[in-house]
Amino acid sequence: MAELHVSNKNIGTLLNDMQGKKFIIPDYQRPYKWDEEKCETLWKDIIDFFEHEANTVNYFMGTIVTAIREDGNPQVIDGQQRLTSFFLLLRAFYKKLEGMDDTNDDVLGLKMQLGQCIWDVHPISRRVSDMSLIHIFSEVATEEDNETFHSILIHGIADDKKEDNYSVNYRYFKRSCDTYAMEQPLKWYNLCVTILNRCIILPIECNTEETALTIFSTLNDRGLPLEDSDIFKAQLYKNSTTAEERKKFNEDWKYIAEVTKEAKISIDDVFRYYTHIIRAKASDKTKEVGLRRFYAQDSYSKLKQDGFVKEIKDLVNFWWYINKFENPANHPDENEPYQISSSAFRYIDVLVSYPNDYWKFVTTVFYYKNRNSPNFSVRFEEFLKQLISYLMHKFIDQPSVNAIKDDIYNACILVYKGLPLQFDYDYSQKMLDERINQYASSKISKALLLLYAYLNPKQSDLLETEVEIEHIFPKKWQNTNYNGWDEKDAKIYLDWFGNKIVFEKKLNIQAGNGYFSRKKEKYIHSQIAQVVELGNYSKSDWNKEDIELRNEDFKLKVFAFIKENMPSTITD
Repeated sequence: MAELHVSNKNIGTLLNDMQGKKFIIPDYQRPYKWDEEKCETLWKDIIDFFEHEANTVNYFMGTIVTAIREDGNPQVIDGQQRLTSFFLLLRAFYKKLEGMDDTNDDVLGLKMQLGQCIWDVHPISRRVSDMSLIHIFSEVATEEDNETFHSILIHGIADDKKEDNYSVNYRYFKRSCDTYAMEQPLKWYNLCVTILNRCIILPIECNTEETALTIFSTLNDRGLPLEDSDIFKAQLYKNSTTAEERKKFNEDWKYIAEVTKEAKISIDDVFRYYTHIIRAKASDKTKEVGLRRFYAQDSYSKLKQDGFVKEIKDLVNFWWYINKFENPANHPDENEPYQISSSAFRYIDVLVSYPNDYWKFVTTVFYYKNRNSPNFSVRFEEFLKQLISYLMHKFIDQPSVNAIKDDIYNACILVYKGLPLQFDYDYSQKMLDERINQYASSKISKALLLLYAYLNPKQSDLLETEVEIEHIFPKKWQNTNYNGWDEKDAKIYLDWFGNKIVFEKKLNIQAGNGYFSRKKEKYIHSQIAQVVELGNYSKSDWNKEDIELRNEDFKLKVFAFIKENMPSTITD
């Protein structure tokens, strides 16, 4: 039978009651995420409370949800960030006391009160005899600095060279304690006592982990600031019924966390991408709902499907290759069934600069449907060209996320069914000619300029360094430099695509707003073929005629690409 016990305890009582026990942070929990800013907020709140309200009210610190393990230790399901931070704070206070006069009754009394909160103490003397018997232990599989946390509590020292959250936050608390003790020596002891006696926690103790996870989900569905993937992690862990299954899940989740971090995406991102696979399977064209709400439907039934975690791992791997611009062929040990061509990566580079992420949804579905195809590389390249053509054309016509949502949802369904891309929308040369210069300074300009750079037949390599948009004729006007071309004329042409290139950031900084002939000295050192051509340009000046000619070349090549690769129109 599911049982729970709710009580109201101050920090001192809660932690002192842990004699012979310890809080366990289970390995499926997320790592310790509190940074110095959050600890500073906690410290300032406590100081403000102590100095203005401590004589009349208590300071409520929130809830801690635990489940009792077979060994009798409480397993922390919710509240570990807050609890961990309090242990670091109390250890900083104790460290300060260790350097004070041991014959002072106040010092000895405080050491005993704090000591029995952090460690097991002798049952008669109430003194600490073994500092390794701490009242909290983290098993978090994804946290590299676990040992650092335990070492800080045992020794009261944080390495100045370490930048993990445990070390940074402990050093902050230690500095704060030392400063307050120096500035307010008569108040310092009472501050310690107030923290122990007037800071209140609401422990929710459950007899089963399942009950605790249910409460955890309920609390966080009502707005506490956890990431959606934290909820999903708890639910997935709950689906594992044996110790072996849970061990395997923890290993898988550690892998997912590490690879997403390397790929510079969040776990939430991956779960969001996967929603579009599920939606495509169901031919769902309806409006998207919140990520947590989507997976929470039918008691998280989507997370209970066989092989779900493996599907997420495989998707994480795919986006690692995409975001790292790495061909799976370069990692034969991974034994991926698909390859990604160098041309495909150039198109990916263009899409990365697109103003929204909707391209990632249909790309995810394409990967899922075609990953085992022997000609994945060729088909993927063709798919990306079509997707770019549609997205660029549509944005120039209707520069809004809402304009492409329905088309992308429909495209996901077509791709999942193995059908070619189609859109209820057709190519218009007239529209492009009329509107293209209006978008030269918009959010889409970098993506279009990248496409133009990659369309240069001499550009065989991926642009590996960070690039910026460079104005060939500089935006910062210097009237004496341009041989009679006045500022009024310049403003008309300044933001045309014909006056812009993508250029390596470092070289762009060096080139600055100099005269064209001086910029050419930097252009020739570029790895971008288009920029090198400008560096070798026969003229020393760059004026409106040059901009007009280059603008026409831009339109000719980019429009030809869009027209050639534009997906077919839906005909019912």
